Formats: sequence, C-alpha cells, structure tokens
Amino acid sequence: MGTHVIKMPDIGEGIAEVELSQWHVKVGDLVVEDQVLADVMTDKAMVDIPSPVHGKVIALGGQPGEVMAVGSVLISIEVEGAGNLKESAAPTPVAVKEPAAPKAEAVVETKPAAAAPRSAAVCQGPMVAREANERPLASPAVRKHALDLGIQLRLVRGSGPAGRVLHEDLDAYLAQGQSNAQAPVAAYAQRNDEEQIQVIGMRRKIAQRMQDATQRAAHFSYVEEIDVTAIEELRAHLNEKHGASRGKLTLLPFLVRALVVALRDFPQMNARYDDEAQIITRLGAVHVGVATQSDVGLMVPVVRHAEARSLWDSAAEISRLANAARNGKASRDELSGSSITLTSLGALGGIVSTPVLNLPEVAIVGVNKIVERPMVVKGQVVIRKMMNLSSSFDHRVVDGMDAALFIQAIRGLLEQPATLFVE
Repeated sequence: MGTHVIKMPDIGEGIAEVELSQWHVKVGDLVVEDQVLADVMTDKAMVDIPSPVHGKVIALGGQPGEVMAVGSVLISIEVEGAGNLKESAAPTPVAVKEPAAPKAEAVVETKPAAAAPRSAAVCQGPMVAREANERPLASPAVRKHALDLGIQLRLVRGSGPAGRVLHEDLDAYLAQGQSNAQAPVAAYAQRNDEEQIQVIGMRRKIAQRMQDATQRAAHFSYVEEIDVTAIEELRAHLNEKHGASRGKLTLLPFLVRALVVALRDFPQMNARYDDEAQIITRLGAVHVGVATQSDVGLMVPVVRHAEARSLWDSAAEISRLANAARNGKASRDELSGSSITLTSLGALGGIVSTPVLNLPEVAIVGVNKIVERPMVVKGQVVIRKMMNLSSSFDHRVVDGMDAALFIQAIRGLLEQPATLFVE
C-alpha cells in the first residue's frame, strides 16, 4: 500500500493562501478518481478539488473555515501499490464553481487499483440519513431537479459511483413516498433545539464584502415611483409577436436599456472609485452587474457592453449568466468588472429596499415588485401598474441631486418606452 498526498493547489494570480470551505469526505471514506474531495475558496472563486486516484482517506489537512497556505497538505489517501515520495501532478479539477480550476499538486506517485472501489455509503434503498452539513455528490442538473421537486438531497441514497445521487435515485425516492420522511413538528409543541452555522466559504466572502461596502462607502438611497403600464404593454406585445422566434422578454432587458440611455447624461454613475488612490474612473462601456441568488449565496454576473446590445441580446445574456451563476459554472471574468449593478427580487421585491453598493461601483439600481394601484390620471381614477426603484449611491462621489435626476431620467424612459430607442 502507498500514500498519495494532495497539496493545496495554486489558484494563480499571486494568491498565497486560500480558505478550506467544505469537505465532501471524511477519514475512512473510500473515494474514486474524479470524486470531489473538498471546496476551496479565494476572494472571488470557489473551486472543487477532485481526487486523482482511487483509495481510502487516511488524513485531512485542515478544518472548514481554516485559511491554508498554497502547497500545504490538503488530504492523504491510501492507495494500492508501492508509494515513493516523488511529486506528480494531479488531474485538472472537474467540478468548478466560477473560474477554471487549477491543477492540484500531489506528492506521491502510485498505481491505483484497476477497479474503482465503491464508497462505503453506497447501499440499497432510496433514503439515507446524512449529517445536516454533509453535501452529497450530485451533478448540477440533479441538484436543480431535486430543488424543483422539493427534495433534500442529503436524504436520498445515491446509486452512482462513490454514492453519487442520480436522476433515477430521485425518482426512486419519490416513488417510495419519502419526500415527507421527516416527522412533522406539532403546531404548538415546545421546542428547545438550537443550530449553529459556521460562517465560512462563500457566505464569509459575502459577509466581508457587505461589511466592507457599508463601512467604506457613504451610502444614501433614493426611491422613485414609476408607472410601468406602457412598458409592460410593449413587453407583452413583443413577446406575443416575437417570443417564439427570439425568446421571451422580462422587464430586466428594458431596465438595462434604460440604464444605458440615462448614463449618457449621467456618466458619473457609471464609474469605479478607488478610495485609496483617490481616483474616480468613469467608463464609456456599460458593464451591468445583475445580482443573482444562487445556492452558495449572492453572485453578480456581468452583462458586458450593454450599450451595444439589443433587447433580445441583453435578455439572452442575462439568462445565460444567471443560469451559469446558479449552476456554479460562471467564470471569474463573468463575475467581475461591472461598472453599475442592477438588483431585483422579482415578485418578492417588496415596496422599498436599500441595496448595498457593489464596491468599487458608486451606484446600484434596485427594482421592487410591480403592483396594480388606483392612480389619478388627467382627473380620472384609473388602474395602473406601478413599481418603485430603490437605488443606492456613494455620497463621496455622487451628489444627491444628481442621483435623483438620474433615477427620474430612468423613470421618464420607462414611462415613455419609445424614447428608449430614439437616437
């Protein structure tokens, strides 16, 4: 028997240390080649580290939340064959969240067994009790399918290699009526349970960025009410006429277009502020960040050069980027470089919100939900579709009057949608 040691990989870009976000294995587990062992986190990227060999986990090099130096021992795996302490490269990681993953460095060269051993967790039956924080092996498609079905993956026993949950396992779980396997709590039963959740990985990065943004920028918010009846009628008409051939339009591409047009008169909003160098950089290109919720937290994929895109081009790019972010496939380039951010909670948008700036940007435009309300128009009470824009700005760079005029310019464009396309 030999020992195969995997070192903490070099993510690149001069990064000297990374955070160990989550283990997917424990000591004693049997693993197969390409099975994901751990998630590691940099400032912008979460990367899955796969196993380059078949074998048994004999030692873990750190705890979730621990910051580890590049090149330090990540995990040791017992393998068949004689080991020698000669370094060899591990295969490229396969499941990548955000950027393309680097190669993990191994320090033992061995020959794995010809047949891949099955994980000790694999056995008969559709249901298994895993720890609450244990992440079962599954592809992004299976995870989305489980989410759509309302199934907790940790309750489903996987029949794939190393206990990987397959689509067939979800079907078997449903067939045996296990979706309500956990006993319900009586409506008035007294509860004394507690749950502690460690803030690590993506959640830690989000927390750090939000705290940094609120501490460094001088936030102020401005809310404006907008009559979106006309833009909604235009959207419905375009979808009816071109939806089948060009795809359906949501309100977001119209908002992106309104941003592009309004920024021509308010270039100070399309800027980044380096508060250490005391330099404001105004951009001609409009790179719109679209805040997107994913399983691992809030991400902001970027619609690049929105000023050069049609409605349908913007819609397709928004959809592509949102899917990539939710499935953990967005690259580092797709998640950085925005010049202004658009955030929306859709139907859950509420009446008013106070968005936090996406530093180093100086403006973020927040979209609240559309509601029908009685409004007075030319002395008559009529039902109109109304929506609020709740937007925040960095008062170190943006004056209050300019912020109000900017949002009112967007309001005018949306209330008179023909002006979106008049050059």
